[in-house]
Amino acid sequence: MRLPSRNLAAPLAIALALGAVPGRAWAAGMPQLDFANPLLIGQVVWGAVIFAVFYFVLSRSALPRIEGVLTHRRNRIEGDLDIARRARDDADRAVDELRRARHDAAAQAQANIDRVVQEARMAAEAQTHEMNHRLMADIAEAEKRIASARADALASLPGVAADTAQSLIEKLLRPSGLGTTISKDQVESAVQAGLSASRG
Repeated sequence: MRLPSRNLAAPLAIALALGAVPGRAWAAGMPQLDFANPLLIGQVVWGAVIFAVFYFVLSRSALPRIEGVLTHRRNRIEGDLDIARRARDDADRAVDELRRARHDAAAQAQANIDRVVQEARMAAEAQTHEMNHRLMADIAEAEKRIASARADALASLPGVAADTAQSLIEKLLRPSGLGTTISKDQVESAVQAGLSASRG
């Protein structure tokens, strides 16, 4: 903002007039506080005018732009903070969901392990029961076969004993030259009597 040239003429004339005056002091102390000096009044007035002009110019041009920049920066910072808060909340929710998912997965895995172990135990018990049943059946069958074989052996024992006894008797009597023979019926009767006595 340009000031009118006529407004600058009066202070310039006063400065020139004071410059022409030989160097004498206006006050014994501080000349800037000598209120009787007309130059001090002009300086104060012009200082106030210049301050008012600067304030007016700054309030109309620079200060609104500065305020706009500060407002924009404050809004951007608040927006960034809001975005950061939302991102933090989303991250916290994601962490909570991850923890819940991991806990659920661990519980599901443990349940699956327990189920598999239970199924394996039941299958082993069923297989053991089946094997025991089969072994008992095989043992019973073997006992039946043994009993049958024993019965057959015991049934054939008198005949074998009779044949053996008759063969021994013949061998014993032949070298002696007695010439007597014992019938098979007599040998079998003697074997049966011996077996009956041993059983009794």
